[in-house]
Amino acid sequence: MNVTNNILIIGTVWPEPNSSAAGSRMLQLIAVFQKYYPKAKITFASAAAASDFMFDVTSIGLDRQSIKLNDSSFNEFIIKLQPDIVLFDRFMTEEQYGWRISENCPNALLVLDTEDLHCLRNARQLAWKNNQSFEAIDLTTDIAKREIASIYRCDQTLMISEVEMELLANFFKVPGDLFMEVPFLLDEVTKEEISALPSFEEREHFIFIGNFWHEPNYNATLYLKESIWPLIRKQLPKAELHIYGSYGSKKVEQLHNPKQGFIYKGRVESAFEVIKKAKVLLAPLRFGAGLKGKISDAMICGTSNITSSIGAEGMYKNLSIPGYISDNPLEFAEKAILLYTDSSIWTKTQQNGFNIINQLYSKKVIEKTLIERIEKIRLNLDEHRKTNFTGSMLKHQNLNSTKYLSKWIEEKNK
Repeated sequence: MNVTNNILIIGTVWPEPNSSAAGSRMLQLIAVFQKYYPKAKITFASAAAASDFMFDVTSIGLDRQSIKLNDSSFNEFIIKLQPDIVLFDRFMTEEQYGWRISENCPNALLVLDTEDLHCLRNARQLAWKNNQSFEAIDLTTDIAKREIASIYRCDQTLMISEVEMELLANFFKVPGDLFMEVPFLLDEVTKEEISALPSFEEREHFIFIGNFWHEPNYNATLYLKESIWPLIRKQLPKAELHIYGSYGSKKVEQLHNPKQGFIYKGRVESAFEVIKKAKVLLAPLRFGAGLKGKISDAMICGTSNITSSIGAEGMYKNLSIPGYISDNPLEFAEKAILLYTDSSIWTKTQQNGFNIINQLYSKKVIEKTLIERIEKIRLNLDEHRKTNFTGSMLKHQNLNSTKYLSKWIEEKNK
């Protein structure tokens, strides 16, 4: 394995693992770097403001560095640091800082973690707002041009879903050696952990959980309130739907109605603690992208779920699913009631969830593949970059255009 002294992670925001799946994923990637590069200093840098719920990266041995947008102080920082590997958290950070790293640390391996394809999420949301069905041609947006350009400029891109990998390969025609599938990196669920979970009889109520900064979560909550929950409540008048999530605004709080059994609980410190007490997770997402942390959390907790085709996308592959999939509100409600009332179906779908976690998201399998790919590219970095002419061309153009725009902004700010 190549000598690795410094690893730099540039975050769009400071990680909030208790608020979003993106925050959890970032800590998963950090853990992989710490395991395979135990002697390397890992620095997490971000231009974002501190938040009340941000994770203290120094508590797990990382250096924390606040950086500025459009400021040459970043150049001084990386010249001194000389990172061997740089991980960009979403394409926006590569746009902002990639050219500075290429100019000052040309031998650093550049890795992009997309979290999910932003162009896909954005296009689906736009189609939804315009009351149109989503078509692949809707992906040809300015965001797509920026995101795909960023993927080309990096040496390797981590894709969370095979569905999004297929889009990169078949629609955008990105060469396969530039990206790889790295889904959630999770510990296997053991028999001991399963036996310690509450039983079907010990659980009650339905649950929805999600970060409300993320528009698909608010949209799904509204959909539940208006179209799905009244149908469930009519058949199960004593059941409740508990809504959990960070950054709930007034419009989320206004949905709270205890008389209807629709209860907004707000932020929770541990998603697992509330999910494992619930009988069924409802996730009727109508747009979005990537893998859904709420569904993987439910599977770990042994909580059966019902979701939409968007929610299920890329989650289960060819394995038996941990509940049901439906885009029709009436069918969604019927299947939710079935899961809630039939212990045999619930138990079977619970076991399906454990199988999915252990077969598709096993950290010990995925992390090994990830590091092997990174090390293979590092060993042949020059050759790897020579075969990526489009990336070299885009990097050249970006270095000229973004560099001088950034310098102009820096001078203007002075």
